[in-house]
Amino acid sequence: MSAPSVPDQALKDKAWAVYTELVATYGEQPLIPRRKPMHELISTMLSHRTTQHNEALAFDRMWERFGSWEAIRDAPLGELVEAIEPSNFAETKAPRIQETLSIIIEQRGEPSIDFLADLPADKGLRWLMALPGVGIKTASLVLLFCFSKPVLPVDTHVHRVSQRIGLIGPNVGPTPAHQLLPPLLPHDAHVLFNFHIALLKHGQQICIWSTPRCERCPVTALCNWYQEHRAPGNAKAT
Repeated sequence: MSAPSVPDQALKDKAWAVYTELVATYGEQPLIPRRKPMHELISTMLSHRTTQHNEALAFDRMWERFGSWEAIRDAPLGELVEAIEPSNFAETKAPRIQETLSIIIEQRGEPSIDFLADLPADKGLRWLMALPGVGIKTASLVLLFCFSKPVLPVDTHVHRVSQRIGLIGPNVGPTPAHQLLPPLLPHDAHVLFNFHIALLKHGQQICIWSTPRCERCPVTALCNWYQEHRAPGNAKAT
């Protein structure tokens, strides 16, 4: 990945103001691993294009049925597809999960990615993204949530809120956003984690996809979308 350009100070100040306001709104969270690294990796692969409830249901059904990473790797493909069916697109996810487990066990000699704790973040990202079905969002999430590496996962909510506020441009996709957003904030895992959590909650509760609930938003004064579409006196305001 190429190094992103250095953002101007005004944009960094705006990002910090958004961070401060949204963390005050949703609460500052401790960066404590909630799941073991292998669980986090496979659950995040299951989470693509599905709900948190269905992700958890699919993982629980898979583990209850097979009981170990080796058994999941070796399971008949149709049985694994059936087990993780609640997560959506199971026919695509199941073979990728088995391929990923095969690679990890073959390379590491065990079903463990704990060695990533000792790698710099950039090397950890490259290693994870070489696995089947693992993109930069999944790799960043595993490294931040499990190993406190200073990286920023950009999910659909973080991406949407960042675009509307104007931290990234309207045509910037989620993948380049992973490079453009972190330089706006301190190179600190705790800050990046809380930025991720705060924007995720904001995107779920207020800055929703269909009709943003701007009347409840604490950062309208900082938001490009609000100023263009909702600010009093604006011709586009509805």
